[in-house]
Amino acid sequence: MKTVLVLALASCCALALATPVKESTSERCKHTTVDKTFLEKQMKVLTLFKYINQPLHLDEHMEVIKNWNIEEKKDKFNHPEVVDKIVEMYKYEYMLPKGEIFCIGEPKHMEQAIAIFDLFYYAKDFEIFYKTAITARHWVNEGMFLYAYSVALVHRPDTYGIVLPPIYEIYPHYFFDAKTIQEANMMKQQHMSGTIRSNYTSGLVNLHPDQSMMAYYHEDVGMNSFYYTYHLFYPFWMDGTKYQIKNDRRGEFWLVIHQQMLSKYYMERLSNGLGQIEEVDFDMPMKSFFNPLMQYPNGMPFPERPRFARVSDYFYTYGTHVRSRFAHSYYMYKDVVKRIADAIDRGFVFDNSSKKIDLYDKMEGYNMLGNLLQGNPDSIDNHYYGQWLGYARKMMGFSYNPMTVDKVVPSVLEHIETTLRDPGFYQIYKQMMGFMHQYQDRMMPYTQEELTFPGVTIKKVHMDKLMTYFEDFTTDISQAVHYSAEEMKENKFMINVKQRRLNYMPFKVAMDIESDKDAEVIIKAFIAPKYDQYGRYINITENRWNFFMLNIFPYTLKKGMNTIERTFNDCHIFGNDRMSFHTMFKQVQDALDGTKELMLNGADNYFTLPSRMMLPKGNMNGFPVQFYFVVYPMHKYTHVMEQDKWTFSYPRPGLGGPFMDTANLMYPLDRPIKYGKMIYKDVPNFYFYDTKIYHDDMEVSPNSSLQ
Repeated sequence: MKTVLVLALASCCALALATPVKESTSERCKHTTVDKTFLEKQMKVLTLFKYINQPLHLDEHMEVIKNWNIEEKKDKFNHPEVVDKIVEMYKYEYMLPKGEIFCIGEPKHMEQAIAIFDLFYYAKDFEIFYKTAITARHWVNEGMFLYAYSVALVHRPDTYGIVLPPIYEIYPHYFFDAKTIQEANMMKQQHMSGTIRSNYTSGLVNLHPDQSMMAYYHEDVGMNSFYYTYHLFYPFWMDGTKYQIKNDRRGEFWLVIHQQMLSKYYMERLSNGLGQIEEVDFDMPMKSFFNPLMQYPNGMPFPERPRFARVSDYFYTYGTHVRSRFAHSYYMYKDVVKRIADAIDRGFVFDNSSKKIDLYDKMEGYNMLGNLLQGNPDSIDNHYYGQWLGYARKMMGFSYNPMTVDKVVPSVLEHIETTLRDPGFYQIYKQMMGFMHQYQDRMMPYTQEELTFPGVTIKKVHMDKLMTYFEDFTTDISQAVHYSAEEMKENKFMINVKQRRLNYMPFKVAMDIESDKDAEVIIKAFIAPKYDQYGRYINITENRWNFFMLNIFPYTLKKGMNTIERTFNDCHIFGNDRMSFHTMFKQVQDALDGTKELMLNGADNYFTLPSRMMLPKGNMNGFPVQFYFVVYPMHKYTHVMEQDKWTFSYPRPGLGGPFMDTANLMYPLDRPIKYGKMIYKDVPNFYFYDTKIYHDDMEVSPNSSLQ
């Protein structure tokens, strides 16, 4: 039976897909018919995610483990040497043992994870990949397998369209506090399925205001899942040439992603009466202490950062391991930061062959800067400029110094899926944005002529009232507890967690755009705060850093008046809540049995911000914001693959998919603004709209209890 697979046209933070400009602005979905072969692939993929911290138990898996000898199958891999590398690692006991904590930021762990990924990535067909994955699931450390397997599913062409289950259901320990996990274990011991009411850490202990007042944002499972999924598409360790992702301008994309996250976070802080994000200063005691209140699956607690921690003392005077890459993080960090600042000031860098390269190249400048700041393999000189962020995360996280690299206990900042929980993340990346400010300050502002789209005027914008509120959200955390072999086969036990999460009332935006010609255009919508925490107006010359892109889409203007109406829940930057693992598994099984059609949301295939977090929380009196609408001519990005080849309505990595045109993603806010009044009044294809965001304050129970 053929099954309809509904995939929402989705994109990442600050992006949209290159949809044909004549498509209706409300068309987000594409119906794709998939056959039984695809469904069988999807089911096989899901089985290896189930009970990730326990041994495999299905007869199909055990048969493969018994008979599959990877050394005898070297010819089944496009690069047979990847098999030799894994065999050598196991021969000399170089692999992280099962049951230990995996951390992609630990160099030895990363080396091993990449070796496993290569094994998956270079398998010649899906069956070889699947059988290799079964074998790896049996032998490889649980966290390392989960990571390498997930990245491979994203990057293999023959698994394009396969949906990964929500990471917060596969690894609940990384998303919920230890109290919630303990309650789940108590329920399991009593053989009692049910729902746990779980609060955020703000309802458990007295914490720093940055953590307690913002807990609903830091700990939101959708936000943390978004960042993790983004990393699966563009891992910091991935070589753009080797793995064919160069077309995606990953460096520029990385800069925009983090600039957008900081601007959104700043608006959330203002909504809660907090001010500017503090920039990290490792020479001073850190004001923001942090306690994640979480526990690893092996029982170790996540490290906490004490009050007024002195990083320079801890990471140099004592506690360091001479063989550790992070032994002298404080001084390594300062050296690398100085090198980056010098390169930006000089305006050029030297590659590893001492060739001088212009850092302000018109086409590649932003991309080069992003690669250099991230410290990925596409950086001009990855060794010299290094990975300063790795040192910063290690110091800010204040994690324990391990006896060996097999016994690490990383902080939340050292895991991609937990890093957003710590306010320190935003302090570190604000320093990164300081480099971007420094870079842009040397650029010439756009002139009025460059910004004006002759013959096109935004005449009027109307918007509904903006309202946010908290509502219950249910997550399946059944994989947080252990099962007997019999219980795994029965698959009857289920534990859900109910949390309050931010949401908003749907609203419409109507734009009247007058044009003296037919034209293919890009339309963008931004939002920014109007005042700072003291009630002072923020001029756009400074406020441009705080604009968050809510939407971007192509459109065909007709000569005359064009009225465009959008509900922002059809925005391509955001996605709906992920389908639960249990529901996905059941629907795929029903489709294979021929009893029901399968309906999957395409946002589950790509990384999108949670739709419910579209607007900042606001407040009861109304949080003043300004919307900024921009229309400009479309100049299509030539590296984007034709959309008719995007079978599942989202781009595979390497096809240039994040970019629909050649302009910088943050255009026209990607350069300094000299004349604020010119932007407000003298560019007819720009439009500013002032409004307020109201919050319906609903009380949340401070106690966690069984329901």
